[in-house]
Formats: sequence, structure tokens, C-alpha cells
Amino acid sequence: MAHTKFRCQVLTPEGEVFNDEVEMVSTRTSVGTLGILANHAPLMGMLEPTELRLYKTESDILRLAQSEGYLQVADNHCLLLVEDAVEPDKLNRSDLEERLRACEQEAERADEDSEERERHVRDARRYRAFIDIAGS
Repeated sequence: MAHTKFRCQVLTPEGEVFNDEVEMVSTRTSVGTLGILANHAPLMGMLEPTELRLYKTESDILRLAQSEGYLQVADNHCLLLVEDAVEPDKLNRSDLEERLRACEQEAERADEDSEERERHVRDARRYRAFIDIAGS
């Protein structure tokens, strides 16, 4: 059964990654997994690293490794502002594992409760999620 389509836009600091109509958006916020269909109630949320799925149709699904960011749903439009949005086949697992190890080491060296430590912890969470996505 076809669903009503709505506009979805994915933006990173490097520019637009996606801008098209979709039937559904599946992502994860800080409070849990979320599926967005047309005519969704207005919503703002903080995004967690996960596999973003953009359902153009039931069988045409764009998968992206999504980093942390923000989500806004309003007026039948979904906007995702994320640090990174990468196609899974473009992820380099060994590079991600190396970056994860470096982040974990730097987090251990940083002062507890420091902004530097929090940045390394956040980056490590992203790299773990991206490693999982690269492996699927």
C-alpha cells in the first residue's frame, strides 16, 4: 500500500545530502527510534548516531550512516541537520576502528567533565554506530 509522500531534506556542514519526497523517514532521537510519515505532528528532536532510512517507496530505501544532529518536522516537511550522513558502502571499517581507538584514548587522557572529554566520547559513539552500519 502506497503512503502519502512528503519532502525530506538532509543537510551536513558540507552541504545537501538528500532533498526529495519520501513515504517514511526512520531515525533515532535521544528518546528512541522514530518513524515519520506524512502529516506528522510538528516535532523537534536531537538525533543520535544510527542508520537513517529514507523510504522513497516501500522497496526503494536510501540508507545513510547518520551522526548526531537535529530533526525538525513541520508543515509536511522533515529536516535533518547532521554532522555526517554517509552511504554505508563508503564507510571504511578499519579507518573507523582506528578513529574509535584514538577517541577512547583521548577521552581517557582528558579531564573529567571537560568539553574535550565530552567531544571524544561523542565522536566515539558516532564511530561505534558507523562501524555497526558498515558491518550490516
